[in-house]
Amino acid sequence: MKLLENSHFEAVNSQLCVETGDAHIIGRIESYSCKMAGDDKHMFKQFCQEGQPHVLEALSPPQTGISPSRLGKSQGADEEGPLSDKCSRKTLFYLIATLNESFRPDYDFSAARAHEFSREPSLNWVVNAVNSSLVSALGDDFTSLRPNLWDAVDEEINLSECDIYSYNPDLDCDPFGEDGNLWSFNYFFYNKKLKRIVFFSCRSIRPQLMCI
Repeated sequence: MKLLENSHFEAVNSQLCVETGDAHIIGRIESYSCKMAGDDKHMFKQFCQEGQPHVLEALSPPQTGISPSRLGKSQGADEEGPLSDKCSRKTLFYLIATLNESFRPDYDFSAARAHEFSREPSLNWVVNAVNSSLVSALGDDFTSLRPNLWDAVDEEINLSECDIYSYNPDLDCDPFGEDGNLWSFNYFFYNKKLKRIVFFSCRSIRPQLMCI
């Protein structure tokens, strides 16, 4: 995974790291190429020892409670269980590799498992969830930033072509699970055609525990 330079993201990120008085908001948006280099190829080879790249892994239901596989089905239609959402092991590797690249050297996500990820039901769900969290935290400052933020993401990744995943780890594996963390989100916008992931991570912590 290679971090791609994006001046629009840099401008947005400077406005996503602020102190509100009640909390510190620490957010960032990053773009990564999924083209594997030397270290990635070695890690991918090890990863595939547990299963071939095309094998599907079951994901956890999204925190919205609505599974993507259930959208569009009539009430009387046959429905699969909440764990019916899946992704290939290759996609799962990309998500884990993105986390490793974004949080290195502080955290290692190599042991992350499929059940710690979810596929989100729709772009609108994610946009509304992000907007709700950041409007509550930043107020009018985010209201003015919002169109520029989503325009920058769309320009980089073409949102209409993306599968969207989230990382919702077990508490003991969560890098944001320390005392004082108020909320956090980690979304991956994956465009398979572009072989690219935009990663949007944000957290809110109590000011006295600011340690970065």
